[in-house]
Amino acid sequence: MQRDSKRVLGEYLVMMAQAGDRAACGQLARLWQPALLRHALRLTGDAELARDTLQEAWIDIFRGVGGLADAAAFPAWAYRIVTRKSAATVRGLQRRRQTGEALAAEPVAPDRWEADAEALADRGPLARALAGLPAAQRHAMALFYIDDFTAAEIAVALSVPVGTIKTRLMHGRRKMRAALDSTTSQPTNQGGSNDGI
Repeated sequence: MQRDSKRVLGEYLVMMAQAGDRAACGQLARLWQPALLRHALRLTGDAELARDTLQEAWIDIFRGVGGLADAAAFPAWAYRIVTRKSAATVRGLQRRRQTGEALAAEPVAPDRWEADAEALADRGPLARALAGLPAAQRHAMALFYIDDFTAAEIAVALSVPVGTIKTRLMHGRRKMRAALDSTTSQPTNQGGSNDGI
């Protein structure tokens, strides 16, 4: 119910922003900021990069919101803008590293899910199973289960065909199920190996 009311409020705010209401733009940003920041963080792997990327994305979102024909399409449309901005940010960092300019810059941070193994251990088996997925499957699963997007909305947000999203979700579920089954079937002994995860 809460997610439905968020979407309805979001649609209203989009229509108000399209009518020129600046306060509605601020409210729209406050409403979607946490979810879009999580998405940018999943894609960039670095909190600072995610914040900077999202700030740039909001500029494009507010410039383009007037041309959005369907206010209900705002979440997937905004996520797609964040996806593209994040990809551009990561490409830019990689390009700088390859040309040697990265000697003065910080290297690309490792994926947040892989870098913080101790934090993942505290989050439980579900988070560890999600973290173990390939990036494309992890992003699709997070958008579907955490952000409550449909497969069609995920396809728009990630700029890939719906069939590809359905395949990623299917494989992601299968891998998570296998990872969770292997953790529940293993004896809880301190010296045991978790090679199957």
